[in-house]
Amino acid sequence: MATILDSFLPPVHLTSPTRPAFLSSWFSCSLPISADSTRCTSISCKNQPTKAFAVPRRSTMALIFSSCILSEVGFHSSALAQSSVGFREYIDTFDGYSFKYPKNWIQVRGAGADIFFRDPYVLDENLSVEMSSPSSSKYTSVEDLGPPQEAGKKVLKQYLTEFMSTRLGVRRESDILSTSSRVADDGKLYYQVEVNIKSYANNNEMAVMPQDRVVRLEWNRRYLSVLGVENNRLYELRLQTPENVFVEEENDLRQVMESFRVNKV
Repeated sequence: MATILDSFLPPVHLTSPTRPAFLSSWFSCSLPISADSTRCTSISCKNQPTKAFAVPRRSTMALIFSSCILSEVGFHSSALAQSSVGFREYIDTFDGYSFKYPKNWIQVRGAGADIFFRDPYVLDENLSVEMSSPSSSKYTSVEDLGPPQEAGKKVLKQYLTEFMSTRLGVRRESDILSTSSRVADDGKLYYQVEVNIKSYANNNEMAVMPQDRVVRLEWNRRYLSVLGVENNRLYELRLQTPENVFVEEENDLRQVMESFRVNKV
């Protein structure tokens, strides 16, 4: 945060979690066969004419094709709709922070933050951690930012600065949804900030007539920040998610927020 965070150390890349093994299911499908259909008793095989087991080629291909489609659609829906997949814990002993994240999220290197994870399916959903420079910041408490309401204004201002666009016809609407403070089980004070930002753009920004410049919603996102101070540094955990996804995954995302800790190093 330009107004809160001064500058950042180069990212420290720890071991990246492996991609879940079930991703291979997206690229293959198999015809489900019951146990009964894979064997026959000696009596039925002897008494039943061979031609009775023959299936028309067209019917066979239709059955295989429909099974593949239904299997992939069913897996796709369950993968995106699952409300909870469990968590892993990420601990950075060098910089002094830890948090839990959904175990199916993957680490992205070179994203500009100290650490960055994202959902492999919902690409707009991610989390990151940023810190102030230890050489130029001397924070003693998160209260150095003022009350939670003032910290919320600074967080929102930083988001809007980062999303500033030079495109014609782009407009951003923002709102601070909530600000709060809590003392975690480590005895430290943390601030939590939630904001909503919407981005609108014209479908034809070069049009001369106003009626030809139709405004459309580009994206609508929820941003959640957790702020904490340790080692004379300000730490910020950031979560970004589309609003429609937040409705479905709110419980999991709040668990991530609640898990954030800053540690003495």
